[in-house]
Amino acid sequence: MAIHCHICGKGPQVGHNVSHSNHKTKRRWLPNLQRVRANFAPGVNKRIYVCTRCLRSGKVVKAVKTA
Repeated sequence: MAIHCHICGKGPQVGHNVSHSNHKTKRRWLPNLQRVRANFAPGVNKRIYVCTRCLRSGKVVKAVKTA
């Protein structure tokens, strides 16, 4: 699966899980990516991975499925 948003480039972030005793272990936060059919040009549709923030803000034009 693609790890980066094709529109804004958002990717995983790294940090620590911190326990009550302050013991730290590595962890990753993954972006909420959705696979979307997007319009790139008239008649050109591609499936790309897009974060939900780009979808909600309207940076991506979703393609309409034609029969």
